[in-house]
Amino acid sequence: MAIQSQEKTVIRDKHGRHEKDTGSPEVQIAIMSARISELTEHAKIHKKDFHSLRGLLKIVGHRRRLLKYLRRKNIDQYRTLIDELAIRG
Repeated sequence: MAIQSQEKTVIRDKHGRHEKDTGSPEVQIAIMSARISELTEHAKIHKKDFHSLRGLLKIVGHRRRLLKYLRRKNIDQYRTLIDELAIRG
């Protein structure tokens, strides 16, 4: 269910500002997006798993707040990130 360490490393290398960057909003949003896609697939299969659904909704809310912060601080990086992750339609 959780994202593997290797997947996090690939995401961090792609979206991070430097080699060991784990705290920047870009990396956090990218990791959350990967978790959201996994949990969405899980929710489609297990329709009555309300605990995982609640966790999914919490992650979506947290990602939304981070995106709002990034949009306020750096609009160019925000636009680049949503294009790369295909978050907004």
